[in-house]
Amino acid sequence: MKKLFAFLAVFGMLSLGMNTVYAQDEENVADEATTEQVTEESAVSEEPAAMVDDETPAEAPKGIHKQIKAKFIEGGAIFMSFVLLALIFGLAICIERIIYLNLASTNTKKLLQNIENALNDGGVEAAKEVCRNTRGPVASIFYQGLDRFDEGIEVVEKSVISYGSVQMGLLEKGLTWISLFISLAPMLGFMGTVIGMIEAFDNIQAMGTISASAVAGGIKVALITTVSGLIVAIILQVFYNYIVSKIDGIVNTMEDASISLLDILVKFNMKK
Repeated sequence: MKKLFAFLAVFGMLSLGMNTVYAQDEENVADEATTEQVTEESAVSEEPAAMVDDETPAEAPKGIHKQIKAKFIEGGAIFMSFVLLALIFGLAICIERIIYLNLASTNTKKLLQNIENALNDGGVEAAKEVCRNTRGPVASIFYQGLDRFDEGIEVVEKSVISYGSVQMGLLEKGLTWISLFISLAPMLGFMGTVIGMIEAFDNIQAMGTISASAVAGGIKVALITTVSGLIVAIILQVFYNYIVSKIDGIVNTMEDASISLLDILVKFNMKK
């Protein structure tokens, strides 16, 4: 539930920010259109002879969302929809992974100190209770090692290594899907470009003559899908690299903390 609420909160903030920008753009466009209308009415009343020249009003500048919508339609709804879905699903997985990794981060120095104090005061069971009350993969690995303390230090070490591999797999969950969307978005864009080029040449063949405007317009529309796919891939690649670096940091912390735990257990075993 915490992941779901955090996910909805992030998208809510993004939607609110975009709506605010869109509202400001629309207000600016409305103000400019009103000013132009007043100016044109004044010009018509003062110079009736110039009415014919002022019949066509100047176009109001489009907002960012309207420009994106226009390009989306120009690129073709079918392939642009697939590219957009790749962006949505990829971002959803990236945000879920980032939230999970942030929750998985643990202050290992404090945890090791608490475990050492618990071992000295209440023994292994007290240390296991500390691990149960601590969130994150490091505490889970420590618990598995402490649970097999009676079987010897070597068994504890093997248990820590084995369960560490399990936790590493949980941390890397979903990365293959992000990689898929990173590769899929440009390929969908290229496919839309190729199909758009084919349609452009079909139009040229149907016309019987080569028209520069027809060729340029067809190529421009075809390349929109490629640009969109590359933009989606770049965005997802940035998130992917951040997630990978975050996982590497957690794994390094787990390995270092596991070695420190074994040292603490060896010292505790020698005191017994």
